[in-house]
Amino acid sequence: MVTEDEAMRRAIALAARGLGTTSPNPVVGCLLLDAGGEVVGEGFHAYAGGPHAEIVALAQAGELARGGTCVVTLEPCNHTGRTGPCSDALIAAGVRRVVIAVDDPTPVAAGGAARLRAAGIPVETGVRRPEAELGNIAWLTAVRRGRPYVTWKFAATLDGRSAAVDGTSQWISSAESRSDVHVLRSTVDAIVAGVGTVLADDPQLTVRDLRDNSLAITQPLRVVVDSCGRTPESARVRDAAAPTWIVTADATGPGPDGRVDLSTMLTELFARGVRNVLLEGGPTLAGAFLAAGLVDRVIGYVAPKLLGAGRAALLDAGVGTIADALELDFTDIAQIGGDLRFTATLRSKEPSDHPTRHP
Repeated sequence: MVTEDEAMRRAIALAARGLGTTSPNPVVGCLLLDAGGEVVGEGFHAYAGGPHAEIVALAQAGELARGGTCVVTLEPCNHTGRTGPCSDALIAAGVRRVVIAVDDPTPVAAGGAARLRAAGIPVETGVRRPEAELGNIAWLTAVRRGRPYVTWKFAATLDGRSAAVDGTSQWISSAESRSDVHVLRSTVDAIVAGVGTVLADDPQLTVRDLRDNSLAITQPLRVVVDSCGRTPESARVRDAAAPTWIVTADATGPGPDGRVDLSTMLTELFARGVRNVLLEGGPTLAGAFLAAGLVDRVIGYVAPKLLGAGRAALLDAGVGTIADALELDFTDIAQIGGDLRFTATLRSKEPSDHPTRHP
């Protein structure tokens, strides 16, 4: 027998299995408990267009769902899209109670809880809400703002250098950190880099070398910010390993200076179904994103090395005085190989007056 709280914790863990493959849909996990509190079905939303978590759990439980409790991380949908309403499926299955972590913020899918209550099924919401929201933070942030959730990832020495004076940067971080980055890439919908990084390093920007030696189910979209279209035809980002969008100023509608508008680019990515973006561009592009207030989270891999000179990990972020420093809150610190990995979120502040265009 498990408690509803324990079941929700398991449902949140299940939901995480869908990271990187469900967009534009959220990640969702679900458990079904019988009348005695035993788990009779569980599931998660694995890919857009596939069965929702509740439907997977109901199929596993069969008749054992009747009279039981549904524990789900996000409010069951109440509309017909590529699949039918999960609220109606729960009603038809004879579930007697539904426990929800997070209400659905989208008008088209919301209303499942009201539909269930109208059918005489008690509904409790808010169970482990903070934990469930954190697990679905990219999708929730994206649908609330109308732009993707942006994580800036960088690797640097202890003194903040991303390359030595002679331009060498392989390898600042450890093999374990590089493997960890591929795991991170596998959870996002798009990877963004600037044309300067493409010209200097010729990265492929794909998911490789996962710890279990598997490839991601879906390779993220590769996005190159390239105002003037300088990306070579031979660049690895143009190969067939993953889809690529070379973003020129013409594609986003040029600003007065003729450069890519980053905010417009993110809006277009949202329209394409992208909800979770990993920014891997160089220090100039990262500074432009930060100056424009377009970064939500920072993940840094700090190597126990000192260079004393060389390229900084971050250039102009629009900060002229200490009072304007961008402030973050650490959410996780871990040792990865010999490196230190930190995760931090940007503290909210007034909208930036800085332009969102980038060369």
